[in-house]
Amino acid sequence: MIAAPALWCVGPERAELRPSALGDGVLVDTLFSGISRGTERLVFEGRVPETERDRMRAPAQEGAFPFPVKYGYCAVGRVAEGRLKGRDVFALHPHQARFRLPEAALTPLPEGLPPARAVLAANMETALTLLWDSGAGAGDRIAVIGAGVLGALTGYLAARLPGTEVTLVDVTAARAALAARLGCAFALPDAAPPECDVVLHLSGTARGLTTAIACAGQEAAVVEGSWHGSGDTPVPLGGAFHSRRLRLIGSQVGHLPPARIPRWTHARRMAKALELLCDPALDALVTGETPFADLPARYGAILSDPGTLCHRITYDAQ
Repeated sequence: MIAAPALWCVGPERAELRPSALGDGVLVDTLFSGISRGTERLVFEGRVPETERDRMRAPAQEGAFPFPVKYGYCAVGRVAEGRLKGRDVFALHPHQARFRLPEAALTPLPEGLPPARAVLAANMETALTLLWDSGAGAGDRIAVIGAGVLGALTGYLAARLPGTEVTLVDVTAARAALAARLGCAFALPDAAPPECDVVLHLSGTARGLTTAIACAGQEAAVVEGSWHGSGDTPVPLGGAFHSRRLRLIGSQVGHLPPARIPRWTHARRMAKALELLCDPALDALVTGETPFADLPARYGAILSDPGTLCHRITYDAQ
């Protein structure tokens, strides 16, 4: 077999399954993949900025932005050959029934991590990077604006720093139960906590960024972890932004924070992200499942549903 079906975005808000090259390396039969709703929605709608098309390429992407393109980066599968045969692994790979990658690109799942939960690994890796970039420490008052998958995971990690007071802020009141399960307080934007030591913005909206800046205390850091795609995003730099001497920090998972580079590699970070997923409480972040064969017909609805957190795709290899 030299090809396998994969999901391709073929035009604005149009997707289909196409036979796609397996690639080179070790053969992996896909068990699950996860939809990263924020990024994949921008790809599906053709809103990847022309200036970012090279930087936004996924590791095993085929095609080119805007279309047609095979995109995604949350795959869990079982190795079918070689030294790792029979092992369940995580890989940065688009939605595809089976694929080949070099063994070095496959991260074995740690003991105690179910493959179905491991689809959250790429988001956990990003959450870990955001927390590093924020400089958050023990005892800090921390606000996370946007309680999607990435915001929830970032809040979950922040709440495990000793003595922190972590609040997830979201426009959806129903996310309060999720916040409680993850060890965080919850607030609607109008009741977001003031005078925070660290604020992380992950809503992907201008309104959320306004809330984030309003939450920051004197000389606090506001970490922008959303990817806004093409178009302009207004930033409220009037008011108290300058008098409070706030810092607006961009964070992106493609790079390790400079202070970590002497000791950390991308492989070490990914292994740690998988280890951090071993808590069953994180199953609450998976809000639905769809068989791979049905994905083209369901993809747009999944991406546009504001209630979607992580949507998991199931494959015949299970």
